[in-house]
Amino acid sequence: MPRVDGREPEQLRSAKIECNVLRYAEGSAMVQMGETRVLCAATIDDRVPPFLKGTGGGWVTAEYAMMPRSSKDRISRDHLRSGRTQEIQRLVGRSLRAVTDLSAFGERQIILDCDVMEADGGTRTAAITGAFCALYDAFQKLKMKGALNAPPLKDFVAAVSVGMLRSTALLDLCYEEDHQADVDMNLVMTGGGEFVELQGTAEQRPFNRDQLATMMQLGEQGIQELVGLQKKALGIEKL
Repeated sequence: MPRVDGREPEQLRSAKIECNVLRYAEGSAMVQMGETRVLCAATIDDRVPPFLKGTGGGWVTAEYAMMPRSSKDRISRDHLRSGRTQEIQRLVGRSLRAVTDLSAFGERQIILDCDVMEADGGTRTAAITGAFCALYDAFQKLKMKGALNAPPLKDFVAAVSVGMLRSTALLDLCYEEDHQADVDMNLVMTGGGEFVELQGTAEQRPFNRDQLATMMQLGEQGIQELVGLQKKALGIEKL
């Protein structure tokens, strides 16, 4: 099935990650997936949420927002309080905490701000992929200050969308494909191939085990490619 942008079903969109793009943030990354662009910035806060005070442990959390003109029609800033926004930022935070040793960096909180500059599908998955790079850089800043011996990260983590459109499994859906998809799924996985989260919905019609297996295979392949881009952007081969 020909795709709207000419890709093969198993191809990612043109992807790029650039780190250290902000002057003041302790860590930052711009991730681009086709026409989707997400700016991720890490802030180190020497305070933790009340439920962690006195425990000696840290926290990683995220905030997510779509900029008003990230889409064809202006998005009101009121969306920051929407259920969708809250759900996405909780997803980003969970994904990062899954690969972080929270006991290793003291009573500090690292906040990842993920701002969608342009949206063409896959904004939440792009946010996770870019936020990992910003988080790594923030930990490197703490290491440079002598507060850490090494970034307390157990593995890489990245995310990608997959779906079924007219009985064809597709990797990394753009907005037009996502809007028409029979099945829409987001995969979050570690560099070692372990699953962090699966979000899948039959939008138009149910899907079977064979279709699920095909989508999972595409997703795993795509995430390995994205982890390779993370390594290239950070200039590392392993943690």
